[in-house]
Amino acid sequence: MACILAFVILGIYLFRATTPQQEASGLGRATSAYITVASFLLGALCSGIAGFVGMWVSVRANVRVSSAARRSAREALQIAVRAGGFSAIVVVCMAVFGVAILYSTFYVWLGVDSPGSMKVTDLPLLLVGYGFGASFVALFAQLGGGIYTKAADVGADLVGKVEQGIPEDDPRNPAVIADLVLMFSSKHWVTLLPKVGDNVGDCAARGADLFESIAAEIISAMILGGTMAQRCKIEGKSLLLLFNILVNKNTGHNSQVAAHIFYMINPSGFILFPLVVHSFDLVVSSVGILSIRGTRDSGLISPIEDPMAIMQKGYSVTIMLAVITFGVSTRWLLYTELAPSAWLNFALCGLVGIITAYAFVWISKYYTDYKHEPVRLLALSSSTGHGTNIIAGVSLGMEATALPVLVISVAIISAYWLGQTSGLVDESGNPTGGLFGTAVATMGMLSTAGYVLTMDMFGPIADNAGGIVEMSQQPESVREITDVLDAVGNTTKATTKGFAIGSAALASFLLFSAYMDEVSSFAQLPFKEVDIAVPEIFVGGLLGSMLIFLFSAWACSAVGRTAQEVVNEVRRQFIERPGIMDYKEKPDYGRCVAIVASASLKEMIRPGALAIISPMAVGVIFRILGYYTGQPLLGAKVVASMLMFATVSGILMALFLNTAGGAWDNAKKYIETGALGGKGSEAHKAAITGDTVGDPFKDTAGPSLHVLIKMLATITLVMAPIFL
Repeated sequence: MACILAFVILGIYLFRATTPQQEASGLGRATSAYITVASFLLGALCSGIAGFVGMWVSVRANVRVSSAARRSAREALQIAVRAGGFSAIVVVCMAVFGVAILYSTFYVWLGVDSPGSMKVTDLPLLLVGYGFGASFVALFAQLGGGIYTKAADVGADLVGKVEQGIPEDDPRNPAVIADLVLMFSSKHWVTLLPKVGDNVGDCAARGADLFESIAAEIISAMILGGTMAQRCKIEGKSLLLLFNILVNKNTGHNSQVAAHIFYMINPSGFILFPLVVHSFDLVVSSVGILSIRGTRDSGLISPIEDPMAIMQKGYSVTIMLAVITFGVSTRWLLYTELAPSAWLNFALCGLVGIITAYAFVWISKYYTDYKHEPVRLLALSSSTGHGTNIIAGVSLGMEATALPVLVISVAIISAYWLGQTSGLVDESGNPTGGLFGTAVATMGMLSTAGYVLTMDMFGPIADNAGGIVEMSQQPESVREITDVLDAVGNTTKATTKGFAIGSAALASFLLFSAYMDEVSSFAQLPFKEVDIAVPEIFVGGLLGSMLIFLFSAWACSAVGRTAQEVVNEVRRQFIERPGIMDYKEKPDYGRCVAIVASASLKEMIRPGALAIISPMAVGVIFRILGYYTGQPLLGAKVVASMLMFATVSGILMALFLNTAGGAWDNAKKYIETGALGGKGSEAHKAAITGDTVGDPFKDTAGPSLHVLIKMLATITLVMAPIFL
């Protein structure tokens, strides 16, 4: 599908108009087309590799974690965290490396800043295809992975846990194969490879998700940095020495040498700043990961510590180092004599972003960790039935949208104000640093992305380790350790999803501004605002909001349809093979694998195609309407409105789906600790129903919306010429 879309992009760019800047630099249509297509394919490839790395590491770490749990909870935690950290560091490395390679290649190949060639401030726009390719593959990775794992999970839970009363990850359940790969022996099944479904739905999908988040943020910040440097006339060499030599006419010797040094930062500092920040992210996140140390005692199993408290200490170390390195980066790259104090304002913007990231992590933890009141109240609602559990979970998810929206609002306004008051002005004396300040805040939020992604990868690794311990019939004390790690993993996955949607909101705001600038440069008309009082533009906003709901509906229904097939198949096998329950017959795992694999590949196409085709179709239709009504920018304005409303609706919907799903899952885990009757009680059965409803919320539709929001922003940026 990526290759097909690459040909579409090539055709559009070969026949599109060119901007005056491109004509002045000699960058023709063909060159621009091939550059965009190459960037798109590279972004798609890297996004796929990011997902593959997550799975590759996870399936090798799970069994090590389960083995370590037999000795020490702290050692099991350390292995899970470092395995997740390895994947995270590779993902961040690829994002930085990919953008840096493209930037350097284009800089040299196009002879940037040489006479008659492209300016360095225009170069970042050529990288947009990379972000689009990353978003494209990440969307399908998240959709397909979510459908695969959650259809199997729902089917296994409904028949195995509720109807047959067998434990989670029990090898007698045919649907467990979508979570586990097993081998049958004469006595029992032995785990060879750990959970497939969680690796696909969490490790692969989240790796691709965070990869494209970082790539999109880097590219959008580079574009805004270049635009601001151009408007503020920040150009020239890094260091200019001017010697004025006055010759004493009486003696004929040099009697005075006055050296005047003028420091003028090269605009490359503003453009390359995001790459430097994320390079430091690799260092500070590695230190935070290594700060979590384990013990390997040969004696009895050590007592269970609170894994969340240990991981939060590592996160605190990462944040403190990130604040220091961010301040150093801003002073090094963003200092200019035109506004000597601007770097300090931008450093404060970064601090706003770091605080925002921490706030999102804390809010997500509060609403999804069973140590806090919301999840305990949700668990309590299960004691009165299935319906009250669903009602409580939905209301909790809706309530959980309030605090994150307030945090995002404060962050955007604060960062914009700090940027505006930085002292950087254009030729007319108007402040120009507002949007770049928001971009710097986004960089601050993602400056600890390596550690946050580590916490996310930790979740499925711990979950899979618990499955291995259950399957290999380890003592109950070992299972207690993996259960604690699993519950914390559910919370860390939820916090990462909150972090991802916050970064998506800020990155989309930046890409939206870049889209308006690109439309203005192509059309040679001012495009500074979108008036939703115009009927056509208001309709575009309605279509954007509708897109979010329709996309979410299709994603959840895909899980539901596939789960129905799994449920029917599992029921059939239990009826036709009664020896399964006594370990006398082997379940037909292959049939369940075929159902979820083929369904995930087919079902992800419809919502994915909807996300790609909708903005292009809306833009072209209203472009034609604008042509006949004398409104040359109508198509671009309607798409801008669609993008704006889709972003707002998508943020709220993703927060609701992620939080409700995570809370339902941990409410079930809380009851399984022995509360409210424990496993097998009526409250437990109601909690399983809630968890079943929440599965497609938190692992399919919700995370897919993170990617959808950013992909809508990048696709409109790439396809902007066809709207004019």
